[in-house]
Amino acid sequence: MRIAVTIFLTDETIAPVRLARELEQRGYAGLYLPEHTHIPVERTTPYPAGGDLPREYGRTLDPFVALGQAAAVTGRLGLGTGVTLVAQHDPIALAKQIATLDHLSDGRFTLGLGYGWNVEEAADHGVDWRTRRELVRDRVRLMQALWSAEPTSYAGEFGGVRAGHAHPKPVQKPRGRVVGPRTLVGGAAGPKLFAHIAEYADGWLPIGGRGLSESLPVLRSAWADAGRDPAALQVVPYAVLPAPGKLAHYAELGIEEVVLQLPSAGEAEVLGVLDAYAEYV
Repeated sequence: MRIAVTIFLTDETIAPVRLARELEQRGYAGLYLPEHTHIPVERTTPYPAGGDLPREYGRTLDPFVALGQAAAVTGRLGLGTGVTLVAQHDPIALAKQIATLDHLSDGRFTLGLGYGWNVEEAADHGVDWRTRRELVRDRVRLMQALWSAEPTSYAGEFGGVRAGHAHPKPVQKPRGRVVGPRTLVGGAAGPKLFAHIAEYADGWLPIGGRGLSESLPVLRSAWADAGRDPAALQVVPYAVLPAPGKLAHYAELGIEEVVLQLPSAGEAEVLGVLDAYAEYV
């Protein structure tokens, strides 16, 4: 089982370059970074985990800039987002950012994407909360058109792009209908999420990894109904606090990669947690 990590990197934590070098030297499989552009002070959306929103949510580094630094000082470490808030981006510009990072890292990028939870943050980007899932689907399909080998147009409900030249291309070859870097969709289990995963992604990025015994058969059924290869489905539990029994359970379910949560902290504390996680690597 591949063991990766995620962390809220901020202006107050360990630096991306230092962390990336340590992860590669210690044999970790990857580094995934979250995204929040800003957190409005006048916020009515409750924090999904309950209680006060942690300080780091309003201080996160841009994941693509930080991952670019990590790519430059490593040669094997996987690089990913967990998650890119696609609805909050111009999809043409985002497609260029993703393809450039994947090209410069020799295909090490994983696009973990999600729909967001902070209504106020999304509203400042002009996102209609009721249609955000359909907007994300539309923008992913537009980006996949830009990543296609030949000039490909796309016309969707929320936007489109003319056929044109867009380089560099992501390194990974198309997987049937899926074009671009490895793409994993985050979100709570449900028929709409699973239908979207089966349509335009390589798999699921379930936060916390709870309830997988019940939800995986449902996802696999939706995947098969969409005509996808059962062996190609990837499920990567995300932001997991590890325990031997938990990881053994994931292995029994056929899961091949797990992303462990690191504290949003300074160098000494983060390296100490990496030491503690060494038994799982």
